[in-house]
Amino acid sequence: MTRNIKVEQLHQIPIEKQEIEIVERKGVGHPDSIADGLAEAVSRALSREYLKKCGAVLHHNTDQVEVVAGRSHPEFGGGEVISPIYVLLVGRATKEFNGFRIPTDTVALSAAREYIKNTLADLNINRDIIIDTKLGEGSTDLQSVFKRGKVPLANDTSFGIGHAPFSETEQIVLDTERAMVTEFKKEIPAIGEDIKVMGLRRRNDITLTVACAMVGRYIDDISHYASIKEKLSEKIRNLAAEYTDRNVRVFVNTGDDIANGSVYLTVTGTSAENGDDGSVGRGNRSNGLITPNRPMSLEATSGKNPINHVGKIYNILSGQIASDIAKNIPGVDDVYVRILSQIGHPIDQPLVANAQIITENGTKLKAIKSEAEAIIDQWLNDVTKITDMIVEGKVTTF
Repeated sequence: MTRNIKVEQLHQIPIEKQEIEIVERKGVGHPDSIADGLAEAVSRALSREYLKKCGAVLHHNTDQVEVVAGRSHPEFGGGEVISPIYVLLVGRATKEFNGFRIPTDTVALSAAREYIKNTLADLNINRDIIIDTKLGEGSTDLQSVFKRGKVPLANDTSFGIGHAPFSETEQIVLDTERAMVTEFKKEIPAIGEDIKVMGLRRRNDITLTVACAMVGRYIDDISHYASIKEKLSEKIRNLAAEYTDRNVRVFVNTGDDIANGSVYLTVTGTSAENGDDGSVGRGNRSNGLITPNRPMSLEATSGKNPINHVGKIYNILSGQIASDIAKNIPGVDDVYVRILSQIGHPIDQPLVANAQIITENGTKLKAIKSEAEAIIDQWLNDVTKITDMIVEGKVTTF
């Protein structure tokens, strides 16, 4: 069956040649990212439970997590959480199969607690956070769509968008946050997981503005805090130099007032301990970034079911397709992939799968068009592979 694939030339300045580029990433400890991470962790856990007990992933959506901030009193050398963070896991899940009940709520709670323990190193899971769950039953009509056909049928009329390759600024922003919570934290334990990296490129000058929640128990005093900031700035500059020859400036916690002792200090490493709430879908897109220079979907990817929820599947799929086109076809400067579904139609037969390609000078679209079409067709032919990648945690959703 012929698929609705359209590959076209995009006449636009490639991202690396545009004068201004803005890129943002909310780190894993940001309240919005905590909500995204919990939603996805619960969905993966339910998917594994369904496979174990029922032999198939059953209908569910767990993309309505709310993080309600607590209150804390951070101090150098310590501090304490006064009122715990409150998390509410909300969504829909299949709770009965062939006459027996599935422990969806306990699976969700266990997955959420495990995720928090593995993500927020300085948060006491037994004292600093309350996790509650209110999972309802799924919509009858959408469950019916979920079950029909060999190839899953789209649960919605929705679209996904992906782009490739990442620009230098995008890669620097993404890997700065990743390095901070892994490699850098081993050397500087005061680094909290609540990080926001904002990148601005003006032609060949890149400015990184980094907000990092510092953990008070590892910091002696204000001068120690200031030295940690300087050390962190240097490590980020060195990291950025691995990706670019452009001039890079780094600013850490610019809201600090060192002279008056007002600094970004926390007890747990996240601002959710003291005033900052979080919700699913308010942060990073499925590629881990917020990229106003690029087309983006506003769909919340985390927590949606990985079988037929095209708001999830198509966003991840479009990114995989774009990456393969950029990696495997010479002469591509930038590629943007857009995939649109129709509710009730097989997900391997979208209403349109569109690739817009900015070619390098001298490369004609007709020379690469058929190869790009073949990559799109192959991914759609094997679209259920995306489900396996999601359930196995091989792709990120935020």
